[in-house]
Amino acid sequence: MTVVDASVWVSAFMHDEPNHAVSLRWLSSHSAAGGRIDCPASFLPEVAGAIARRAGSPGPALAAVAAISRVPGLAVHDIDRRLADESAALAGDLGLRGMDALYVALALATGAELVTWDGEQLRRAAGVVRTATPS
Repeated sequence: MTVVDASVWVSAFMHDEPNHAVSLRWLSSHSAAGGRIDCPASFLPEVAGAIARRAGSPGPALAAVAAISRVPGLAVHDIDRRLADESAALAGDLGLRGMDALYVALALATGAELVTWDGEQLRRAAGVVRTATPS
């Protein structure tokens, strides 16, 4: 299992992102190899919002969310009280932004590696879960 944060998804869908090709290739090959991708449910609006803001229109964001919903092996996890509480504790303990803490909490709960482009998340979460970039 692998938890993939919004930075990887956004870069996979935004052609002008510096990590676009690497993100797209990693997501495609991981999925094609039968790998499971775990994400908190909040990643859908997070990705949609980031893409819509950068694109300046909703079309690309809606297309990205539709494409994400067809990714084989994608498991979207509800944010229940337990995950929210763990995220809050991690946000406080590690000084993470709230959304970043959700990905770390999900990786911790599932025993998964966290894949992200967010340097702060990579560094601060490394003592709690395995972290990596798509490269």
